[in-house]
Amino acid sequence: MAFHPIIDITRGAVWGYEALVRGTKGESAGAILCQVDEESQYKFDQACRVKAIELAGRLFPAAEDTKLSINFMPNAVYEPAACIRTSLETARRVGFDMKRIMFEFTENERMVDTKHVARIVAEYRRLGFITAIDDFGAGHAGLNLLANFQTDLIKIDMELIRGIADSAARQAILSGILVMARALDITIVAEGIETEAELATLKSAGIDLFQGFLFARPAVESLPAVSFSV
Repeated sequence: MAFHPIIDITRGAVWGYEALVRGTKGESAGAILCQVDEESQYKFDQACRVKAIELAGRLFPAAEDTKLSINFMPNAVYEPAACIRTSLETARRVGFDMKRIMFEFTENERMVDTKHVARIVAEYRRLGFITAIDDFGAGHAGLNLLANFQTDLIKIDMELIRGIADSAARQAILSGILVMARALDITIVAEGIETEAELATLKSAGIDLFQGFLFARPAVESLPAVSFSV
């Protein structure tokens, strides 16, 4: 696993770290994920969760409230309560507070059963986990997801962020997402931040949480140095 920070710009501090899968020989996430098929996705999803939580238990300061964000595959979760047991047992074993764990899923994975995903989100929130939609605005279901269920956070897709400082259309779309999120009491994370112009535009829009290469690059099995002087 590699860790990539999510920044709280108002506090000048790390809000949390997203765990990103990597190969044991340095292979990219894409190179690994393309090997996961329907038959192996459950075991792979569970293995990633365990690895991420174990590393977080070793690397994250216990006295702080730093979050761990784990990506999961909705189609790999056959029954929410049963499939979360290993994650709960791992968190207890390494002494990592489960309320510091965020589960995020991507719109880019085709939703076989939206009602099933809603049950997963409801069960995870009931247990005290944080939930998030990743790559919002770039996937299969779009706004229909939020019509059926609401997560705690939305991570805006980087394609919408790219060039937003000079794009009235992108700024208008962002404004609409922010109005919707505030009405639903959902926190926004802007991901894929690479330039100071993007950061300034998003800060002025009222966003506090950011993720991107402007602050740090992912570090394998360690926490990267973070630059707040941007």
